[in-house]
Amino acid sequence: MKLRSLIGSKAFYRMVLAIAVPVMIQNGITQFVGVLDNLMVGRLGTEQMSGVAIANQLIFIFNLCIFGGLSGAGIFGAQFAGKRDVDGIRNVFRFKLIVCSIVCAICILVLGFWNEPLINLFLHEGSAEGDLALTLAYGREYIQIMLFGLIPYALFQAYSSTLRETGETVRPMIASIAAVVTNLILNYLLIFGKFGMPAMGPAGAAIATVISRFVELGLIMYWSHAHPERTPFFLGAYRTLRVPRELALHILQKGMPLLLNEACWSLGMSLLNQCYSMRGLAVIAAVNISSTVSNLFNISFQALGSSIGIVVGNLLGAGKADEARDTDRKMIAFSVATCFLLGGLLAAVSGAIPNLYNTTAEVKALATAFLLITAGSMPFHAFSHACYFTLRSGGQTKITMLFDSGYVWLICIPTAFVLSRFTDMPIVPMFFICTALEIVKCIAGYLFVKSGKWVRTIVPSGENI
Repeated sequence: MKLRSLIGSKAFYRMVLAIAVPVMIQNGITQFVGVLDNLMVGRLGTEQMSGVAIANQLIFIFNLCIFGGLSGAGIFGAQFAGKRDVDGIRNVFRFKLIVCSIVCAICILVLGFWNEPLINLFLHEGSAEGDLALTLAYGREYIQIMLFGLIPYALFQAYSSTLRETGETVRPMIASIAAVVTNLILNYLLIFGKFGMPAMGPAGAAIATVISRFVELGLIMYWSHAHPERTPFFLGAYRTLRVPRELALHILQKGMPLLLNEACWSLGMSLLNQCYSMRGLAVIAAVNISSTVSNLFNISFQALGSSIGIVVGNLLGAGKADEARDTDRKMIAFSVATCFLLGGLLAAVSGAIPNLYNTTAEVKALATAFLLITAGSMPFHAFSHACYFTLRSGGQTKITMLFDSGYVWLICIPTAFVLSRFTDMPIVPMFFICTALEIVKCIAGYLFVKSGKWVRTIVPSGENI
């Protein structure tokens, strides 16, 4: 493959960035607030930070189930947008609402009644740091409040994903910025008790997050329904939740593997972190710092991956197979190159960031090591993430499930389980080994994409959709 085939024109990069940058800004602001939120809670102590971290690990499963449930429908939304089929987009949105309702009901039931035993899975003696009972109390308090934010979060994702699939990426970004400002202000007031407000600690952080999610949802719903000339697919969207049978079956066929994948992958990552937690509470705190900061840097390849799903999906929906293949190749190369630079930046700041937290020297040292390992793996994660969205754009959802969840459950988890329970290996080399396994996923992704089986149009062609 010639290097020139991996490089696009100025117009190409302007097109890619026009889609990716608003998503980066939206996710970047959200993740930055997550960092500040984490820092504020981290100023309270190791137990508070660890309790919130464990609770967020469980909520993370819900978030990815929503993402997976909407992703399957999103494949069709992007291709309907490429065909300029308004009715098709509207029916896809209705399908998303049904998915959100089901996932929210299940998660509220599970996290509402079984939060204590789930949190206890992550609490182990293994270091000299932290009070396990206190960590449990903070985690339970936080998660019980956060349950009220699950529904607005899910609905916002349904609206914002539909808008992005149709090329409208700015409005979700604006709504997220408003939510972020709200969250930051309320965090400062409620965590530390400023300007006459009670000092509520982790509970204050949860309340701030829930309120900000309602703000975010309110803004995106108002704009979406107030501009029918730009969003005609939302007109009459709530008159019925009925989705044409043929389309619903198509989405279920392609989308169910994505939902199962995200559920299995998020459960797998939680189990992976549970394996790490066998080395003690200090590890939980350090992983929390590392993951919070690295997520801020990861938005680059996440946004570029989402852009691949949108751009390539639109091209496939329009029947432009050769252009889709060429565009995909260049977007993958751009994502990897970007992450070489950002990985270097993360490595450069890895030693300074943990010092911002009010925690122990052990936690800070572990967090620095984890950040350095994560920085080195960023280009590999960028490549595998781009391959995932390439396969998804063409409806290869069964392969993506094998590619994503199969990798976690068949390779990562067995490795971490054996190392954490049957060896005395320290946590840093264990973390390095589990992270380095991403190379296996990259090789598989290259082979899947090279096969070209993803290059196809999947939306039904009939007028009755």
